Amino acid sequence: MTDLSELQQRLGYQFRDPNLLRLALTHPSIAHEQNIATPHNQRLEFLGDAVLGMVLSELLYAKFADADEGLLTKSRAKLVNSIALAEHARAVGLGAHLILSRGEENTGGRTRPSILADAFEALLGAIFIDGGFSAAREFIEREFNVDSTDLEFPAGIANPKGELQELLQAKSPAAPVYQLISAEGPDHDRNFVCAVSHDGVELARGSGKSKKAAESEAAFEALKKLRAA
Repeated sequence: MTDLSELQQRLGYQFRDPNLLRLALTHPSIAHEQNIATPHNQRLEFLGDAVLGMVLSELLYAKFADADEGLLTKSRAKLVNSIALAEHARAVGLGAHLILSRGEENTGGRTRPSILADAFEALLGAIFIDGGFSAAREFIEREFNVDSTDLEFPAGIANPKGELQELLQAKSPAAPVYQLISAEGPDHDRNFVCAVSHDGVELARGSGKSKKAAESEAAFEALKKLRAA
């Protein structure tokens, strides 16, 4: 177990109960490896997801006074997708402090986007329990910087696969093709990687906890590349 003092400095938050932080960093694979009821971060992840959604909804509502529900929902979805959350986790160095099973450790769990995203949500849940809503809100405001968010692309992507197909078929009748590249990890936490191609050219790849999620992420990445070109 690594020393968590440096991590807390990077977070800008000092836990009253460090055990909550350790719990947030404990991946479910620990329980499966030990075959006993070992506490892990899934419950905190559930809570953190709800707190994050509430805070970002409030901040976006206040900033975009003229935006309708659809645009606000799309903007929030862009901020909380697994890609974005994994980046936040990397920025504060969560990966080095994760408590993983040997299997996850040996298969690159510390850098896997799905694990990092889940741990970041669990961290938010731990801050909420430890310091209350105000502490969680302050941390989220600092991390997400909603003031720099707009309602233009890529915030407007609600259905990446549908929007990619529409964009591509405006130029060619061929539909995008999705291919499963790999499926790794234990049964309880599989990580899928999919690629999306068009007219035989690979556009992008994505990962997720299901084949469907990986395809959506690949479409999301392809849209970003195509619209930036």
